[in-house]
Amino acid sequence: MLINDLMEKSQVAFGTSGARGLVTDMTDSICHAYTTGFLQYLEQIGEINRTSETVAIAGDLRPSTKRIMTAVAQAISDKGYKVINCGYIPSPAITLYGLNYNCPSIMITGSHIPDDRNGIKFNKCSGEILKIDEEQIRSQNVEVIENLCPSDLPSEDKTAIQNYVNRYTNIFPNDILEGIRIGIYQHSAVGREVLVHVFQGLGAEVIPLGFSNNFIPVDTEAVREEDHKLAKEWVEEYSLDTIITTDGDSDRPLISDENGIWLRGDILGILAAKFLNAETVITPVSSNTAVEESNLFNKVYRTRIGSPYVIANMIEASLNNDCKVVGYEANGGFLTNSFFELYNKSLPPLPTRDAILPMLSLIILSKEKGISISQEVEKLPKRYTASDRIENFPLQESKKILERYKDINYIEDDFGDIFGDVLSVDDTDGLRVTFANNDVLHLRPSGNAPEFRCYNESDSLVRLSDLQQMSIRRLKELRG
Repeated sequence: MLINDLMEKSQVAFGTSGARGLVTDMTDSICHAYTTGFLQYLEQIGEINRTSETVAIAGDLRPSTKRIMTAVAQAISDKGYKVINCGYIPSPAITLYGLNYNCPSIMITGSHIPDDRNGIKFNKCSGEILKIDEEQIRSQNVEVIENLCPSDLPSEDKTAIQNYVNRYTNIFPNDILEGIRIGIYQHSAVGREVLVHVFQGLGAEVIPLGFSNNFIPVDTEAVREEDHKLAKEWVEEYSLDTIITTDGDSDRPLISDENGIWLRGDILGILAAKFLNAETVITPVSSNTAVEESNLFNKVYRTRIGSPYVIANMIEASLNNDCKVVGYEANGGFLTNSFFELYNKSLPPLPTRDAILPMLSLIILSKEKGISISQEVEKLPKRYTASDRIENFPLQESKKILERYKDINYIEDDFGDIFGDVLSVDDTDGLRVTFANNDVLHLRPSGNAPEFRCYNESDSLVRLSDLQQMSIRRLKELRG
């Protein structure tokens, strides 16, 4: 059966970052078939052969992850390859392992979405699959093995996580964070112990917080109200300079200032790029326009939302001889496609979402200047962004809304009383509307779950809060 047909039948389909679906739909047979299709594709393009190849796997801490890992491992073995079980580690750590050892890698994760869902993220030897790879994987013809009985996973190999930790502890001086008190909100993030290890190893005083044995769907773009409350309580109780955390697979960062205010990922991205002295920045159309207004970078390129688009544009920029290339997303995921010289050492590229580098960059940036994180943020142009989502919003409903708003008159009919007249419309990804007063409304379906996302931007933080509430309320009213 073609993978494309299997995706339609099973409802486990490619989203922004790999195949995702309900855990009940991600049967062992489905996961085995998708992995087989991925490996067949790599064989077709000559990236792997069975003479000496290995395939690395890892997973997050969702209850369903181990089962899916065993099905994926069985598919790898059935294709004649050796399985390297890297254990439960962050997504960037398994990708880095594949880059270091020139082998494919597979991460079992649903990222930030609830644990009734999970996913499979495929990486070629050269890094994440791009949209052109996805199309070819969909065309693979595979056998679907019913009643699959996978073998146990091999013993864990600690090399991947050691290499990931060393990436930072070997580059930065071991006392560079001395005098900084950092709260690490651990919850159920797979990288929760890695954060403690890295930040303690660089001299910070670390206070672990909020450990959970149950999976918590922390979304770095739509922060839960309880997490806003916790951050403010923790910075006061423990006299913290900052709180750091990640989403479930620890590739998207979330960092607060000294007041317990969580920073937006697209603000963190600007400041991390500033710390690295980046010259070329790639970021999705949804990111804060302060990146252009800051005049910190030689070139800024805008893409569709999702790391595959950012990576593809980073590759193109490097091929065009653009220098010091980085990418970031509004969710905070930070990517590099150039070598960066730091403290007389060279940090190699990691062209996949990473959480540790941007958080380190901001903390060190503010420490070296002798100012707080909030003071560093205040230096940026006064543009503010927010995002929210309406859950259980089928894709077809989202498409109907976007189709309606191809006519600008309907946008003004539905939102004119909130925003005013339409200035311009950008359909790079979903619908991004800029109004005459420079406020922004951006609507798009999620690529990972049945959700409808709403982004707003304004030059006033107070107005932004009102815009976000009114936009979501209006969308719900229009939905009926």
